[in-house]
Amino acid sequence: MARAVDKVRERLLRAAAALEAAGIPYAVVGGNAVAAWVTRVDEAAVRYTQDVDILLRPGDLDAAKLALAKAGFIYRHVKSIDMFLDGPDAKARDAVHILFAGQKVKQDDVCPAPEISESEAAPDAKFQHISLEALVRMKLTSFRDKDRVHLRDLAGVGLIDATWPARFPPQLAERLQLILDTPEG
Repeated sequence: MARAVDKVRERLLRAAAALEAAGIPYAVVGGNAVAAWVTRVDEAAVRYTQDVDILLRPGDLDAAKLALAKAGFIYRHVKSIDMFLDGPDAKARDAVHILFAGQKVKQDDVCPAPEISESEAAPDAKFQHISLEALVRMKLTSFRDKDRVHLRDLAGVGLIDATWPARFPPQLAERLQLILDTPEG
């Protein structure tokens, strides 16, 4: 179990280092960004994730392909998902999944993915991650089971509270209020 967690962290750090070395702006999003934020408050509350999600500007994909290939990643486009497999025998779960800044992940999403400018360096984490408000917006937009769990994790450590729904469009505000009203799910 510990090795599985370590492998995801190693994949994240290797991908981030490759992008940084190539001068490609990026931001870690998804479960790893949630973990980075939760860690700031309570390390014991961190929930680990099985993959790595990275936000890139659409025009940087070709440069990212070169940079990540040098780090051992293999680019694939499968079912409308851009990903970098961690070696020739890797599965989609052993990958870095790419989301594009300023673009909707699904056509009917309420909001597009954030811009890279909505990111910051994670303290002691060795990578850029999305800002808390942008992360919450992404999680509210996706709103799958795991997104709701991540939102409850952020609320559970006090990173988001009753003042937050006012920051978002009505549909997202309603979703966040639901999370805040049902902390146990």
